[in-house]
Amino acid sequence: MTDFIKVATTDEVPVGGRKIFDVDDVTVALFNIDGTIYAIEDRCTHDNGPLAEGEVSNCVITCPRHGARFDIRTGKALSFPAFEPTNVYEVKIQGDEIWIESPV
Repeated sequence: MTDFIKVATTDEVPVGGRKIFDVDDVTVALFNIDGTIYAIEDRCTHDNGPLAEGEVSNCVITCPRHGARFDIRTGKALSFPAFEPTNVYEVKIQGDEIWIESPV
């Protein structure tokens, strides 16, 4: 059974917004893209650097350090220098609360 953790409220992540936080030593970022909330690990798999401060276009985030691109919905690496996906976490909305699958 998957454990879920409350991490935010919907008003903290408006459309086009993001929120970065730590859960059990894992940095996670929430993104609100066109009203859908996604959760990814804030880690570029190219060099383990931060990812979530990068530019977002549609559902793609570009790493601010070396330009690797990732699909926010799936974590899939879309361009060099990254080859491996970053982790994504299931999101549940309950009322105005945002819950994510536990990253550990």
